[in-house]
Amino acid sequence: MERYILKDNEARSRYEFDLGGHTAYIDYEKDNGTIVLTHTFVPEAYEGRGVGAQLVAAALADIRRQGLKVVPQCSFVAVYIKRHPEWSDMVRETAGAER
Repeated sequence: MERYILKDNEARSRYEFDLGGHTAYIDYEKDNGTIVLTHTFVPEAYEGRGVGAQLVAAALADIRRQGLKVVPQCSFVAVYIKRHPEWSDMVRETAGAER
């Protein structure tokens, strides 16, 4: 599987992978030590190739590095964390977060 480089596009409030003419991304909202991951998008041509999982893992690693808590509103991110419990210590429990 090809490895991509994570970019934190703060101007657009999203983490991105440049896929060579296409972009995979996770939208976020930062608020007081917490980052809410709201939506994940992977271009159709790249679906099923592990790009989304790689993107979530890279974003979570960056969030951990910053010392932030995460609210996985995006169902893809929530399922990823559920399947990879090594990230669960970063989750801030809030009403409305999908589980």
